[in-house]
Amino acid sequence: MNQTDWSERPAWSAVLVAMLLVVGLLVWAWYLATPTPAGRTLSFSLLSGAAFGLLLQRSRFCFFCITRDYVERRDPRGLLGLLTALAVGTLGYHAVFGVFLPDPYGGRLPPDAHIGPVSAILAFAALMFGLGMSLSGSCISAHLYRLGEGAFGSVFALLGVVPGFVLGFISWNSLYLQDIEAAPSLWLPASLGYGGSLLVQLLALAAIAWGILKFARTQQPESDVGVGVRIWRRRWPPYVGGILIGGLAVICYLRVAPLGVTAELGSLSRTAANALGLLPDRLLGLDSFSGCATVVKQAVLSNNGVFVLGLILASWASALIAGDWQPTWPRPAQMLRNFCGGVLMGLGAMLALGCTVGTLLSGVMAGALSGWVFALFCLAGVLFGLVVRRPLGWL
Repeated sequence: MNQTDWSERPAWSAVLVAMLLVVGLLVWAWYLATPTPAGRTLSFSLLSGAAFGLLLQRSRFCFFCITRDYVERRDPRGLLGLLTALAVGTLGYHAVFGVFLPDPYGGRLPPDAHIGPVSAILAFAALMFGLGMSLSGSCISAHLYRLGEGAFGSVFALLGVVPGFVLGFISWNSLYLQDIEAAPSLWLPASLGYGGSLLVQLLALAAIAWGILKFARTQQPESDVGVGVRIWRRRWPPYVGGILIGGLAVICYLRVAPLGVTAELGSLSRTAANALGLLPDRLLGLDSFSGCATVVKQAVLSNNGVFVLGLILASWASALIAGDWQPTWPRPAQMLRNFCGGVLMGLGAMLALGCTVGTLLSGVMAGALSGWVFALFCLAGVLFGLVVRRPLGWL
């Protein structure tokens, strides 16, 4: 091993803590895997959340960060990794749909897929979510994995998500009657068939990739290091993370549910608001939509809840080994900024029935027009936020 490899070795104490976290996750998954379908589903959700957290942390898969990298430094690698994930997931989703629903023209939608109503409210929600990302510095999934890196400012962003969800619940009925109720849930295979939908989506992703590369700048290559350092200490190439996340998304949909990280946060918010008497007697039509579904919690553990816990714990273990565990405490101004950004993301995620993972990633993979609309207006929100960050001192 060369000198660089030795110098980049993690401390034994960090490796020990990481190993304890991994063993703890495996023991918990074994304990959950009782001889019942619900227990096995919880166990799988925990392990798949851990895999997702590892991939997010190792490949720096943050929707806001990869967009900022391209806008400010013309670094295309992160966005190309996202497009790779969407392409792989699109291929896998359409193959699975062909088994679940052989005839896409029959007027039915595939079960549990993130196919939401396309409306002006969706565009507004995505815009708010993108602006919230710029304000807080990350999307919700990135705030979760950054907790594992010791970024305690993310706590305030995640706390802000809760009142954001509550604001969404309070305004839901009027917005539903005004716009969402009559909005169509448009699924591309229902109009184009699986082959046509697959072709259109892959061509669209290829065109976006071409446009990104057209204005990109050549990036400095990383120094040559050993395989171990490349895997455990250096960031993975975004396309590697994209391929693996796309594959994981298909497996999760086939086994439990589409990828998503806001269902548990939304359910906690809904439960708290219901206990405080803030919610109307009925939330019209909300529970009939697919997406990151929220419920008034009756049980301590849920599939999405253990998924999120697995994500945080695995990203913590990964950060320890990679040397990315660097605890930082935010200044008061950053706490406030992160909290306000979290409120906007919570409001956007509630009204859009998901975030950049659920509505965008899982939605686009499923061929849902709602995923593409969310992506477009979320990008607009991020770009607007980037424009105002510098003069307001938000860097």
